[in-house]
Amino acid sequence: MITDTSVARRALADRLRQSGDLTDPAWRSAVEAVPREAFLRPGVFLPTDDGRWRPVTAAGAEPAEWVGIAYSDQSLVTQLDGHLTADQQSAEPVRGFPTSSSTIPATVVGMIEALDVEDGQSVLEIGTGTGYSAALMCHRLGEDNVTTVEVDPEVAARADAALEAAGFSTWTVTGDGLLGHPRRAPYDKVIATCAVRRIPYAWIRQTRPGGTILATVGSWSYGTGLAKVTVQDDGTAEGRIIGRSSFMPARGQARLPPAGDLSARAAYADTKRRTAIAPELLREWMPAFLAQLAAPGAQLVEAVIDGGKATHHYLFDPDRESFAELTDDDTFGWTVRQGGPVALWDEVEGALTAWQEAGCPDIDTVRLRVTAEAHTYWIGGEPIVGAPRSCGVDEKQSALRWEHRVASASGGGDDRVGRTGTG
Repeated sequence: MITDTSVARRALADRLRQSGDLTDPAWRSAVEAVPREAFLRPGVFLPTDDGRWRPVTAAGAEPAEWVGIAYSDQSLVTQLDGHLTADQQSAEPVRGFPTSSSTIPATVVGMIEALDVEDGQSVLEIGTGTGYSAALMCHRLGEDNVTTVEVDPEVAARADAALEAAGFSTWTVTGDGLLGHPRRAPYDKVIATCAVRRIPYAWIRQTRPGGTILATVGSWSYGTGLAKVTVQDDGTAEGRIIGRSSFMPARGQARLPPAGDLSARAAYADTKRRTAIAPELLREWMPAFLAQLAAPGAQLVEAVIDGGKATHHYLFDPDRESFAELTDDDTFGWTVRQGGPVALWDEVEGALTAWQEAGCPDIDTVRLRVTAEAHTYWIGGEPIVGAPRSCGVDEKQSALRWEHRVASASGGGDDRVGRTGTG
């Protein structure tokens, strides 16, 4: 039986170095020291070609197969539907929705390096998951300098056991990571291994001035961005989107896609018109990210009808009771029907048009400022706050600015309140 995985760990470190994700010798030492396979028990689910998941357990797999899986360059699903683990199933593939995973090592290490930690600094991790990333940080910083929060009690218990077995008695907390962990604040760094709709103000309050917060923002399964902001003395935070990033949503913010008769949901439209922007553009990463900035809270759904002959694209925003339905008649192009108090497609179309006119800048050009009252995103120079276009404001600059206001800014960082988008 294979028990020594040091060769596999060194090989992983070599691949991460060659890809540019691993540059710091201190983090290389951590990758070579921490056994990833110890954080995958009792097993994982591997995807099949028909959309199902094949359970593989550490006890049931051949040792060489298990080591190969553990050190593969892929994310490994460890839980389905909020409760199902690989040891609870036979070897037959099952259907389910991933709710916990061990993220691909390149993303884990790349994010940790982007955090720019220094010796002696304290880190708050939101989303313990398997505990692997926490173990890497414990090796680098010392176990007393790492606090990690996991909302799922069973996931937290498995991670805590794995960390203890690996020799790291760190601070593993079961709770709502959106609230941080004020008991051990303030922190020098905050890193989230889940996606959030926006950075909770609680994280900013629990970070020292000059500290860094690194989190994936967005709610679509694609089109999310890795935000890196620095906390200021006045309690605000400012930074930018440093690249593309993909994580499961925070458990408290996960949304099920609209179900049922979608055409009935879009039966009563207030307006109907042609649009020059095809909804297929939203399959690309940057346009999808911009759509979420322009219409926060909206969900994109595609529905195939007429035996696969036609596709309807929908945007639904249940909080604002609004929808947009887009269809292509192959003759006149795309038509959009909109209903509800907010014209969702008008907002998205305006953002995408301004983005195209600006030369289609990539996601790393997006800047971000967070206050207790709002999140403000912009592309270009400094954001223009509260200035209408009629006052001489440059239209392109105004169109590439989005402000998401928090409904109640009394503190505490509740990230589940309403918001509006402007641009």
